[in-house]
Amino acid sequence: MFEILSRERVYLWYYFTVQFDQIFPYWALGIVLGSTISTFGKERIHAMLTALQGKRLGAFGALPASALGIASPLSCYGTIPLTASFSEKGIKDDWLAAFMMSSILLNPQLIIYSAALGSTALTIRIATCFFSGAVAGLLVRIFYVRKGKNFFRFDSFNEPPANRDTAPNLLMRLLKSIGRNIKATGLHFIIGIALSAAFQRYVPADAMTRLFAGNEAWGVLMAATIGVPLYACGGGTIPLLQSWLWEGMSMGSAAAFMLTGPATKITNLGAMKIVLGTRNFALYIFFNMAFALVCGLVLNVIVK
Repeated sequence: MFEILSRERVYLWYYFTVQFDQIFPYWALGIVLGSTISTFGKERIHAMLTALQGKRLGAFGALPASALGIASPLSCYGTIPLTASFSEKGIKDDWLAAFMMSSILLNPQLIIYSAALGSTALTIRIATCFFSGAVAGLLVRIFYVRKGKNFFRFDSFNEPPANRDTAPNLLMRLLKSIGRNIKATGLHFIIGIALSAAFQRYVPADAMTRLFAGNEAWGVLMAATIGVPLYACGGGTIPLLQSWLWEGMSMGSAAAFMLTGPATKITNLGAMKIVLGTRNFALYIFFNMAFALVCGLVLNVIVK
């Protein structure tokens, strides 16, 4: 019995160290890049969205709004009070929906993490998150803005988080931001690698291939569904995705997982429920699941 446990420990440690060595540089670089943008570029990014208000872009304004959402380093709870302030300045709900949707799905730090999955997966993640924000903005424009109805209820969000980037010294502010990001993602990163090692050791590769590979809608639907309970932190899911892709997961299934995971992360759901209300919150869930399923099916046809 002791020999079996000792052997399994060696195997698991081997899988863990291999994955750690491959992904750690991306995680560390993502921490530094995200903290740098948060410290030095956050205000400029948000000012660019405000500047769009004076331009007559109409429905096309959802495109730059979605791009700026991806560039923003804020979490969902940081994005909501910011978006509320944009609303007070007169920015319409369709642009705000595009900004918030893409900001929830992706940020500069997560882009660096996702580079560990390869250039194809990284490109797909950026593109699908961008179009998710743009489509969300277009739908809000058609069904709410044009009818003179409000999609958001920002008056319910009464307690915006305090700004923690207050140190007068920029270097100290950057170091504190790096420390917060390590604290927020480090444990999830280690857990993700440990889970990945367990999957590689105990789950047969052909089982993952049968579940997630091919062009079938079932594999995409399963990937979109398991993204809901498994996604706790972006950095923590990268090791799982990497091992699944190695074992035959299709790009469509990976895209579906990467879309539903952050959109339905429990902390994000709590924040979105506050500012959307029951009906619009249900529409938010339905949109994310449907968009992930459609993207996954299309990508399985396009990406071989």
